[in-house]
Amino acid sequence: MAIILRLDRVMADRKISLKELSEKVGVANVNLSKIKTGKVSAVRFSTLNAICKVLECQPGDILEYVEDEENSDS
Repeated sequence: MAIILRLDRVMADRKISLKELSEKVGVANVNLSKIKTGKVSAVRFSTLNAICKVLECQPGDILEYVEDEENSDS
């Protein structure tokens, strides 16, 4: 997949635990854990909005696009 989730890095920078973020965002700990580890195929905009609000960051701080080697033209 070409989209990489960097939630773990942003959480570490903000020194916030998964439990604390889960409580503030209003998303189940297990679902936030899946987002953190990249084991999801989709993230709701409302969830992304709440995460960005709590972490005081931009969506681009959490999501990163990386070209797939198999789809690369080079």
